[in-house]
Amino acid sequence: MEKASKQHIIADLKKQILGMQGYGTLSIQDDVFPQLKLLAKAFPNQHFPLTGIHEFIANETEDAAASTGFINAILSALMQTGGPSIWISATRNVFPPAMQRFALQPDQIIFIDLKNHKEILWVLEEALKCENLSAVVAEIPELSFSQSRRLQLVIEKSKVPAFIIRHQPQQLNNTTCLARWQIKHLPSILPDGMPGVGQPSWSVELLKVRNAQPSSFKLSWNGTCFQNFEQQTEVLQTFRKLQAS
Repeated sequence: MEKASKQHIIADLKKQILGMQGYGTLSIQDDVFPQLKLLAKAFPNQHFPLTGIHEFIANETEDAAASTGFINAILSALMQTGGPSIWISATRNVFPPAMQRFALQPDQIIFIDLKNHKEILWVLEEALKCENLSAVVAEIPELSFSQSRRLQLVIEKSKVPAFIIRHQPQQLNNTTCLARWQIKHLPSILPDGMPGVGQPSWSVELLKVRNAQPSSFKLSWNGTCFQNFEQQTEVLQTFRKLQAS
């Protein structure tokens, strides 16, 4: 009985610690951001963490483009709460009209183009202090541990998440990020005989997850939410077989 009581106390303490680190419960978040349900499964408590930094490592230009699209999909969920977002960069890689593909309105995103690394870091920190924002995105290759710590302390007060695209970083140093991602494009899903561009699809590598194990999975975007890429492919293959029979 005493052993069971200790286990219950330990489990309760773990839950409290995860809560302080930005991990809530699935039932609450699933109602607010159902589009993120598939992503949430890779995190503690099946809760997509928002009180901190998400790092996206892009060694190639194609990876940076894939990360941009993937972040757009996440923003489409977060911005349904009504708050605008800020996108900061020195050489803007995102094409605002294309964001409508992810159910985003570009006029609800504030784009800030700056000249150097120091300016981006300063504006990023100041932007994260704005509590009414849905998120802040920054394109910046290098981020030291001390810099990430400063940003984390700001985020803990404002509750505004940061998504940082690190294109061709010189080194993968330790930071305070909640998760370190690596996103690559997969062939888009397009039924045979249908015109146009298919659904965006990605190979997702979670290189680092706080309080959880790294993982990998494949996702596609159907215009409103993430879907399992392999399940979508199976459905398409079944459709093709039925057409051929």
